[in-house]
Amino acid sequence: MKKYLYPSLSLVILSIALLLTSIWSAHFKSNTNEGISYLFIYQNTDLNKLSQQLNETGRIINLRRFTKAAEYYKLEGNIKPGRYKITEGMNNRLLVRTFRLGWQSPHNLTLSGNIRSMEKLASIISGKTESDSLEVLQTLTDIKMVDSLGFTKETFPAIFLLNTYEVYWTVKPTDLVLRFKKEYDRFWNENRVKKATELGLTPIQVTTLASIVAEESNLTTEHPVIAGVYINRLKIGMPLQADPTIKFALNDPAIKRILFRHLEIDSPYNTYKIKGLPPGPITLPSPGIIDSVLGYKKHNYLYFCAKATLDGSHIFASNLTEHNRNARAYQQAISRLK
Repeated sequence: MKKYLYPSLSLVILSIALLLTSIWSAHFKSNTNEGISYLFIYQNTDLNKLSQQLNETGRIINLRRFTKAAEYYKLEGNIKPGRYKITEGMNNRLLVRTFRLGWQSPHNLTLSGNIRSMEKLASIISGKTESDSLEVLQTLTDIKMVDSLGFTKETFPAIFLLNTYEVYWTVKPTDLVLRFKKEYDRFWNENRVKKATELGLTPIQVTTLASIVAEESNLTTEHPVIAGVYINRLKIGMPLQADPTIKFALNDPAIKRILFRHLEIDSPYNTYKIKGLPPGPITLPSPGIIDSVLGYKKHNYLYFCAKATLDGSHIFASNLTEHNRNARAYQQAISRLK
C-alpha cells in the first residue's frame, strides 16, 4: 500500500501547494509595476469601467488577476468614488480594499491669483473636486447658508483666504465652505482681532481694505504704505477714491485708466461718491496683505500715484499740490511712449 500511498499523498500535497500559490498570487502577489498613477473614480462606476481605467494607467500587471480578485471580494456595486493613488507593489487585495473602503489620496486645492467673483472661485474649486462648477456656484450663492455663517452676499468672499488646502476630491461644496470658515476663524485669532479693533475696524472691514490694497500694487513692500494712505483717509473722513473699486463697480477689471464718466456710476462700491469702505471685498486678498493692513505703516501720506519711472512702483504725497505734480510727471512719461 505504501507503494501507492506515497505518490498519492505527494499529488495531494502538490495540489494543495499549487492551490495556495494560486490563491496567494490572486490576492497577495504584487500586481502593479513601478511608477505612480492617479485614478479619478466617479459615482456609479462599475467593475468593467474601473478595470478599464486601471488598465489605461499602465500600472497594472495582470488585469485578469485583479478582476478575479474583485469578483471574489464582491467589489461590484461597492466601488467608492474618489481620487486614488496607484503605486508600485500593490496587490489585488489592497487594490480592492482601497476602492471598496474609499481610501482616497488627498490633493492640494490652491486659491491664488485674482479671484474677483464667485464664478471664478467656483471654477477653481470644481477643477479640484468631483462637483461641477454649477453645483459649487449654487452653494457659494446660497443666501441661507451665507446668512447662517454670519455673512452677507457682499461680505461672504472674506472667508476665502488665498492659501493651499489639502482636500479630498469627493468633498462636497457645503463641507468645503465649512472648512474655509474654520480656516477663517483660525486665521482671525485673538491677536489679529485685537489689531483690527485698535484700527476701529472689523475683520471683514480689514479684509475689504486689504482687497483694495491688493489691487493697487503688486509690490509687497508697498502694501503697508498704501494701507496707511487709506487708513489716514478713513480717519479724517476723506473718501477713499480707490480706482479698483470703480473697476469692480463697472465689472471691468481690464480698464487701464479711470475717466470722469466712470466716476458717475451709482454703486455702493463707488468710493469717490461714498465715504468709508465698500460693502465687501472686491477680490480675495492674501493673508500677507491682510497682515500688511493690520501692521500698516504710519505716515502722513494722503495720496499716491504711479511713478514716472513706469516700473510699477508708486510715489506718495502728503498734500494735493505735491500729488498733482507727481501725477503730471507720470502722465508726461506715458505721453512720451506714444
